[in-house]
Amino acid sequence: MRVLTVNPGSSSLKLSLLDDGALVTGANLATGAGTREGERLAAAIARMPAPDAVGIRIVHGGRAFREPVAVDDEVIKRLYSLVELAPLHLPLSLYVLGELRRALAHLPMVACFDTAFHANLPEAAATYALPAEWRERFGLRRYGFHGLSHSYATRRAGELLGTDPAMLRIVVCHLGSGASLAAVANGCSVDTTMGFTPLDGLVMATRSGGIDPGIPLWLVRTGLPHGEIMDALEHRSGLRALAGTGDMRQIRIRADQGDTVANAALDVYHHRLRASAAAMTASLGGLDALVFTGGVGENDPALRQRLAEDLAFLGVTLNHDRNATARSDAEISAAGAQVRTVVITAREDLEIAAGVRHALDTR
Repeated sequence: MRVLTVNPGSSSLKLSLLDDGALVTGANLATGAGTREGERLAAAIARMPAPDAVGIRIVHGGRAFREPVAVDDEVIKRLYSLVELAPLHLPLSLYVLGELRRALAHLPMVACFDTAFHANLPEAAATYALPAEWRERFGLRRYGFHGLSHSYATRRAGELLGTDPAMLRIVVCHLGSGASLAAVANGCSVDTTMGFTPLDGLVMATRSGGIDPGIPLWLVRTGLPHGEIMDALEHRSGLRALAGTGDMRQIRIRADQGDTVANAALDVYHHRLRASAAAMTASLGGLDALVFTGGVGENDPALRQRLAEDLAFLGVTLNHDRNATARSDAEISAAGAQVRTVVITAREDLEIAAGVRHALDTR
């Protein structure tokens, strides 16, 4: 089956045409005001060989969608009802989905959800200590995100290590502009750092990560507009707030040159990363494999080395040369390390394609 996978992000729209898992062609389109996504999307699809089916990444499935689902009018209606849960992500996804249905109306389409991998979190991990009425009425729980990436990385780690992932206790570090960790046992997510929204957890490129919930409440009381607070938490916080840029590559260069602001930003970033990785390990009761994926996780050897040193007490030790030269999927553990460490190229497109096949085979 030839599957067109569509991955809408905050600044780009990634297309991959896969034929039984092999990449045929792809495109990376800009998104945002004035980019005319619909025209760009239609033009990119027209240049590609014809697919047999389409899969699209949807950031939030809420309580309604716990696995990939074939798209029809009823699914579209239910997705629109979830927009308030992810107001910065779902509108673009729904717009793109509408354009795809117009351009490729004759093809089956499947929505694949970033929350699905975390849908069966243990109640203790998913439940917030909030009034039961709120939890039920508003669906307040830990949903978790980056599930397509965490799921693929889990499966691929098992292949690289020659072990069924169901036999491993894995912490997956998806580190990019957005970042989250997942604790995986028996091949399933049992804990994760993102929560009701993608704002929680690690320090990210422009997102704050976890903060005292009293801070935005206090800012509201001071008269700061709700919209300004949300914009700051999403777009003007994280590394951008600490170092003036959310680009880890630039921060790394400045830090290596002795820039104290850049080094302080890295210290904050690593403090949260180290503590969260240890917390995920505690949820697992131990650690067999540490996985790095995402743009930063794949391409920043210094970050991997620093986290490994932070987690040495858990048995994480890297081979310096392997870590420094790791490209694509590779093991970077030191010989005899108690915890095996791997770097895995993020392939959400492969996970989406697998979700498409599953949804269409079980209709």
